[in-house]
Amino acid sequence: MNFNEVRRMAKDLGVKTARMTKADVIRAIQRAENNIECYATGRVNDCYEDLCLWKSECLSINNNGKAILK
Repeated sequence: MNFNEVRRMAKDLGVKTARMTKADVIRAIQRAENNIECYATGRVNDCYEDLCLWKSECLSINNNGKAILK
């Protein structure tokens, strides 16, 4: 999902996205939906949330060696 789609989703949930990174916006969406704010964190190593909208992208970030937040 591209950044503009993520921002639209956040806006629909009432999340303000000014000056936020894509990862921050996704975690804000997770928070707004009462889910664990785990996108691009170390939790990816123990993730069993198979129905998560963000899982494949999150795993991809981890597998590409990009920084994972703790």
